[in-house]
Amino acid sequence: MPQGAGIASANFLQGPAPRDGLVFGSFTRNYPNQAIMRQANVEGDPRQLNWLAATSFPSRVCIVSSTAKVKTASDLFKYELIVGGGPGVSSSNSIMPTVFNRVLGTKFRVITGYKGAQDAVLAIERGELDGVCASSAQFRPYKQQFSEGKVRVIMHAEESSMPDLPGIPSIYDFVQTAEQRQFLRFVFLSAEFGRPYAFPPGVPRDRVELMRRAIAETLKDADLVAEAAKMELDMSFRSADHLEKVVADLYETPPALIERVKELVPDIR
Repeated sequence: MPQGAGIASANFLQGPAPRDGLVFGSFTRNYPNQAIMRQANVEGDPRQLNWLAATSFPSRVCIVSSTAKVKTASDLFKYELIVGGGPGVSSSNSIMPTVFNRVLGTKFRVITGYKGAQDAVLAIERGELDGVCASSAQFRPYKQQFSEGKVRVIMHAEESSMPDLPGIPSIYDFVQTAEQRQFLRFVFLSAEFGRPYAFPPGVPRDRVELMRRAIAETLKDADLVAEAAKMELDMSFRSADHLEKVVADLYETPPALIERVKELVPDIR
């Protein structure tokens, strides 16, 4: 059920899906945010799902060309950085720089119309752009450009430290107020969900616990871990307890702040 970036799958779990423990689903990591923002195509309450676990902890980063005037994350507050965005403000490549500008005062200039990170990197090579912000996984095909110093990561958007990005600052290092931090958390905390898995509401507790243990044990399997590493597939484990806490934290966001998010990013995808 891929429709709506997996929203159809999430809605099915919340609605007609059997409650016998034989049906579980995976869907967009933005589903809790979308539900809280009351997006029209979202049904149900993510707090009612039986979260099982998640794999992956995708870091979102901003990269710059070696020729860009911006050399460090601090420079984003001093100099304009021309970056590639998607078709609109709600596209994934546009959200990060747009939010950073409005909330923290960075000086990104977003040029919309690029289909994704691949198009933007090609535009960087042509000298059309200074950089782009996207999930770090999207830059895996460009190892040579990174190793040759043509492009490099200057910051990431996660509050947690990222083991695969030692020494790279977080945008949260530049937060000055509690409201700024809360705004960024609401927009970007979805990374904590990675690739989530959930049972529908109402599944018997013993079956929920069985599946939670099964997923946790599977992700410790040496053969699976080795195969994932060979494929460069992030299998970072996120427990059900962790996912439940993240959902609860999102629901603590003040309504007024959620309205501000909806004005800036009306359709988180």
